[in-house]
Amino acid sequence: MTDANIDIVIDCSDPETLAEFWAEALGYDKAGLFDNYYVLIARHREHPPVILQRVPEPKTGKARIHFDLRVDDIETEAQRLEAIGARRIDIGQGVDPGWIAMADPEGNEFCICPGYPLPTTVP
Repeated sequence: MTDANIDIVIDCSDPETLAEFWAEALGYDKAGLFDNYYVLIARHREHPPVILQRVPEPKTGKARIHFDLRVDDIETEAQRLEAIGARRIDIGQGVDPGWIAMADPEGNEFCICPGYPLPTTVP
């Protein structure tokens, strides 16, 4: 496998605190703080790094891009993430959409989704 060729960047006010949350949530290792960037590295090199970027402005609206964490048991994973600081949110998803909308400790949205297999080939 080759290294991932993208980074996932999350703007935040406190990258050190969010590093604790996202490292645990994703099973990533904390590489450390470099200037205004806290870098998290995947244990599998083909997965992209996550960079928590310190910014001065607060979050003001819904993110247009977010994580979908695919798991076998969405309720168990949601409860695990709540225990480390996440919270369930209502983004208009309705009753029992088959996934759970959540926010990290700074309010960044993400979803817990069923672990549907991805295609192994592209048509």
